[in-house]
Amino acid sequence: MAEIRFNEKTMEFHLQNDRISYILGVLENGQLGHLYFGKKIRHRDSFQHLIQMRTLSHTAYVYENDYLFSLDTIRQEYPSYGTTDFREPAYQIEQENGSRITGFCYQRHRIYPGKESLKGLPATYAEGNGDAVTLEIVMVDALIQAELTLQYTIYENYDAICRSARFTNCGKQKWKLMRAMSLSVDFYDSDFEMLQLDGAWSRERHITKRHLAKGIQSISSARGASSSNHNPFFVLKRPATTEFQGEAYGFCLVYSGNFLAQVEVDHYDTARISMGINPFAFSWMLQQGESFQTPEAVMVYSENGLNGMSQHFHNLFNQRLVQKRWRNQERPVLLNNWEATYFNFNEEKILEIAGKAKELGVELFVLDDGWFGKRDDAASSLGDWFSDRDKLPEGVEGLSWKIADMGLQFGLWFEPEMVNPVSKLYEEYEEWVIRTPGRSMSYGRNQFVLDFSNPEVVDHIYRQMEAVLENSKISYIKWDMNRNITEAYGASLEAERQGEFFHRYILGVYQLYEKLLTKFPDILFESCASGGARFDAGMLYYAPQCWASDDTDAAERIKIQYGTSLAYPISSIGAHVSAVPNHQIGRSTSLSFRAHVACFGAFGYELDPKQLTESEQEEIKEQIRFFKRYRKLIQFGDFYRLKDPFENQGNAAWMVVSQDRRTAILGYYKILAAPNPKLKKLRLEGLDPKCRYRCSRAGETYFGDELMNFGFLPDMEFTGATARSFRVTRQNSGSDKGDFTSQLYVLESCE
Repeated sequence: MAEIRFNEKTMEFHLQNDRISYILGVLENGQLGHLYFGKKIRHRDSFQHLIQMRTLSHTAYVYENDYLFSLDTIRQEYPSYGTTDFREPAYQIEQENGSRITGFCYQRHRIYPGKESLKGLPATYAEGNGDAVTLEIVMVDALIQAELTLQYTIYENYDAICRSARFTNCGKQKWKLMRAMSLSVDFYDSDFEMLQLDGAWSRERHITKRHLAKGIQSISSARGASSSNHNPFFVLKRPATTEFQGEAYGFCLVYSGNFLAQVEVDHYDTARISMGINPFAFSWMLQQGESFQTPEAVMVYSENGLNGMSQHFHNLFNQRLVQKRWRNQERPVLLNNWEATYFNFNEEKILEIAGKAKELGVELFVLDDGWFGKRDDAASSLGDWFSDRDKLPEGVEGLSWKIADMGLQFGLWFEPEMVNPVSKLYEEYEEWVIRTPGRSMSYGRNQFVLDFSNPEVVDHIYRQMEAVLENSKISYIKWDMNRNITEAYGASLEAERQGEFFHRYILGVYQLYEKLLTKFPDILFESCASGGARFDAGMLYYAPQCWASDDTDAAERIKIQYGTSLAYPISSIGAHVSAVPNHQIGRSTSLSFRAHVACFGAFGYELDPKQLTESEQEEIKEQIRFFKRYRKLIQFGDFYRLKDPFENQGNAAWMVVSQDRRTAILGYYKILAAPNPKLKKLRLEGLDPKCRYRCSRAGETYFGDELMNFGFLPDMEFTGATARSFRVTRQNSGSDKGDFTSQLYVLESCE
């Protein structure tokens, strides 16, 4: 049961469900203090003993002759700078006289069942009054007549706290927000390791680990998108915490634009966590009666290690972030034509590929880039969202119905935020391109970014897309975004509002999603940004799956998908089998190895099926049959990481277990063969200890407790001598031979 209890006498709030507690209170100066976040503790009438103060002669104090109450040392909830706290604040307001000093004090609160949506922003949601409960605390700065509303939601079945803040100008003086974090929380100590997801194009979301040190450690983006360089997510774990034991705190921002996530360790080794819109290049003007809502941030606590933390995120995002239409909905097996044809196709070629894909068992055919305007290469036609009749005589509209007549779903690629200089849109609306007046423009991919901070631009793109979708049989859209913003400037914004540009841009992206989903609620969206450069929780709200990376090499994808799973559910990870040699890095791996990696995600193919041999076609048919049989388990079961590729030279193992614990699938991956290797054994997780499981591949039955305590013996590696030469007939006798090998093991209950 989720509940929020209020201790009226001590002015404390206790958010709790059956597993976690979050406690905060009103300090004597009216600001909010942070008391506790972690494993559930029992409620009591007062938590004042959790507040620690110290007498110091060398700092500043709030009250005269009170040498205890200094914000320099007190743990806080949403701190400001400059009134005895010298750390980085959660917010700053620049007033008409130039001051940035504020004094927000508690005025009132309300506790209500459920959760209200955030206008114009993606956020988690609640279902029914018993699902979640929300606390709103209203703080007031009487001098500038400003209100600050802090929102906290706790769920009954998900071990997370969802937070955001809203600023309202209730007075006649206008002022600017210069900083507005979604959350801030002060921890008692700094004895943590920080895990973050870093990378670049084609190697997104690799895990970086470091121990917290004094000063500020941060990740951020100022590219206009959450970026592939850093993901808006990080973890604080105790040094002894492993995948399955110990404390871990996860922080994830439900936002797709510029962000900042940081930990500041002060001179007393306490850690302040902040997360929200990047204050760099940000400001927001508020006139009388206007409000600003920050994005939502999600905090998760796990006492069961990193994997426990990940499962909390997976469950919450699958059940309370992804749109209800796609919640628990199995993703179709698709084939995308991009690496099969690139821009060189016509209707006949597309229909041949789609027909062959149907024979293999594919359910969805996706037509990628090149179908619109005069798009024969990357230099033209972005922004002209109408069919190229030379390639498609009956347009996308006619093609989509022909694909549907084959018994396939049809999907289509768009890049709606971009325009080529060689396009009708650019000729007619050159002023819609993002540029700074009087400055030269930077170039990238022969394209410019459209100014989505201007609602007129968003409406125009929507009308073009609507015209295509209304007359076609389309069930899937791949939404791409291949260029970051340079020369940031909003031509429709006043000079004093230019700091609003980046946030207004991403609000425009969200608005286009909203308009399309309202008109076409049954279309499945997959987000993409040069691969995984905008793989974030904000996108998942609109597009329940995301293209994880343009790098489809299976060996590299192991790390990408492993890192992604720290925060994001398996059902959201777009993962395809592509042709070899791989088009990104030139590596060749077996068809089975590629499929064994890709099947742990939103599964599909990125190749020309007409180029496959008969044996390859039969192998793919069997891969698809296997995936369809276990698709629900793979995409929505409990995921366990067993062997870390970042610490094991790329070798990895993971598994997924059904909710009833009767079925599990184990994936084991080896990158490079080793001479005379050591024995292999994996301790499995999540099984029923009393259940007896059969593994047909191994030809054995096992009890759950022995698999989790002793472990599972996968196929052993080749040692240089065949078992046959020594008359060995047992299993695990050296059949794992060569580089880039993998095995899938299905464990099914015998009862």
